[in-house]
Amino acid sequence: MSHVDDASTLRVQWWKSSRSDTGAQCVECGIVDDETVAVRDSKHPTGPALLLTREQMAGLVSAIREGHFA
Repeated sequence: MSHVDDASTLRVQWWKSSRSDTGAQCVECGIVDDETVAVRDSKHPTGPALLLTREQMAGLVSAIREGHFA
């Protein structure tokens, strides 16, 4: 896992979950390349972004669904 200090410098199409609303605590994801996914705070588009491999992203999503961060 790595990061970039300014997520707006990444040339990606960002998206939020369809379950997000305007007042929620949301993250946005973007596909960087065939192996890398970026994740950023939707409220701070020029803030940092995590760069995860697709495998790391799948593991994170699974852990969230299983309630490991509740």
